[in-house]
Amino acid sequence: MGGKCPHRKVKKRRLSHKTARRGKFLVKADDAVYDELLKLADAGKDAADASQQLPVDEDLPGMGQFYCLHCDRYFASESVKEEHYRSKRHKKRIKQMSGPAPHTQLDAELAAGMGMPDNGLKLMSM
Repeated sequence: MGGKCPHRKVKKRRLSHKTARRGKFLVKADDAVYDELLKLADAGKDAADASQQLPVDEDLPGMGQFYCLHCDRYFASESVKEEHYRSKRHKKRIKQMSGPAPHTQLDAELAAGMGMPDNGLKLMSM
């Protein structure tokens, strides 16, 4: 009757799932990042130019100086940021942001039937 406890793997999986899920709430939504990229494109600036003019913030990693606009992440140093730029995750994110506009909250509400009501044609009153 020996062996490992069957609940050991379940607890390990549950904890790892929480840490992976926690990071999702800290980043901006795709539509917010897409809007920021559109504003930069309208102003004629590049995403690399925008990262040069960042204010100093002591609460962020690297004093808030090393930022990836596409992924909405701050990095501790320039070398870590350059390594991130070469990663597969960053390249996929750039491809996703250069494609069609992501769905917004308004799109989700309209799909669920919670948008503006359509009451039909207005009738003439006499």
